[in-house]
Amino acid sequence: MADSTQPLSARARLAVTAGRAAAAVSRAAGRGSGSVIGGRVALKLDPDLLSRLSGHLDTVLISATNGKTTTTRLIAESLRAGGEVVSNALGANMPAGITSALSRGADARYGVLEVDEKYLISVAQAVSPKAVALLNLSRDQLDRAAETRMLAERWREGLTGTKATVIANADDPLVVWAATSAPTVVWVAAGQEWKDDAWSCPSCGGVLQRPDDSWHCGACGFSRPTPTWVLSGDNVLDPHGSAWPIHLQLPGRANKANAAVAAATAAVFGVPPGVALQRMQSVTAVAGRYGVVTYEGREVRLLLAKNPAGWLETFSIVGGDTSVPVVLGVNARAADGTDTSWLWDVDYTRLAGHPIAVIGDRRLDLAVRLEVAGVTFRVCETLREAMTELPPGRVEVIANYTCFQDLRRVVGG
Repeated sequence: MADSTQPLSARARLAVTAGRAAAAVSRAAGRGSGSVIGGRVALKLDPDLLSRLSGHLDTVLISATNGKTTTTRLIAESLRAGGEVVSNALGANMPAGITSALSRGADARYGVLEVDEKYLISVAQAVSPKAVALLNLSRDQLDRAAETRMLAERWREGLTGTKATVIANADDPLVVWAATSAPTVVWVAAGQEWKDDAWSCPSCGGVLQRPDDSWHCGACGFSRPTPTWVLSGDNVLDPHGSAWPIHLQLPGRANKANAAVAAATAAVFGVPPGVALQRMQSVTAVAGRYGVVTYEGREVRLLLAKNPAGWLETFSIVGGDTSVPVVLGVNARAADGTDTSWLWDVDYTRLAGHPIAVIGDRRLDLAVRLEVAGVTFRVCETLREAMTELPPGRVEVIANYTCFQDLRRVVGG
């Protein structure tokens, strides 16, 4: 880690100032937070700025297809027990957004950074993290993202010989294959409900066997490592076998898994699991996710689901009370991926019986999928129209990325 007292060079200071100015102009123009454009301007002026800004920090990088924004927030709250934290809490997780976040961290002790899967290795090379947390890999944005096996291979090559401690989900074969190249790995049994992207062995291509909660390849012997941290119901078991209760305000099994990984990561930085899990209780929403707002006189909970794995976990949050109305929203813009074929991989029969309305740019694509699944629904132009069509009471709203952001602007969440 670099000397924290070493001042930034004149070029770096100019890059930071220019980046902040560009971000301010973007905000004034109503074009968002400005973190991305600010970071781009700053990196254009000083391509090594990411490394310079992180030199005084103990940094952890968090990457995954699902859950990285929430896990980043949980880790950040945990590490605040030991000092000031700088984090890209709103999810701007490519180098430009990360640079913008770090430009605000001159007095911080810790950097807690969510990183897009495709940029994990390049960011790790720039910031020399103390820890890297890996949650899962599954298909996402099929029109432009690399196939999951290719991403795992990129991680595996980039983590070879790393000085960072890697905290990895032992239940995801792709993550395990990527992480085993690192010299120091902490294995966490965090679970894997979505398995359709991990039926073949990433090492040899053989068929993975999945007896009970374990997995192994019958062809080459590649298998699930023995975890030292375990998610067990509502508890996290630490390496000594002690059970620490999870009391989150965030709903669902997936967030308990995120908390387990966050607790294991916090321990690498010297924060005890009891302290870390207690601090996680303060998190009620993450960049609008899980937030409950009032709209048209009704309580509305906003849930983000970007891909089949995310939708599956979200359905478990909605629960079995079929009297609860559900709004499903799907767009297919650049940030979502323009290929909607993934809709056919989602088991929408889990929502059978709920009053359902579908909205979004690609609502008709979703309508066809629900029709084939035999699920009753109504097609609506807007969320306001959906509110008038659905029975009274609290409404669960599940949407993919840009549709979710559109809805946040509508409801003020």
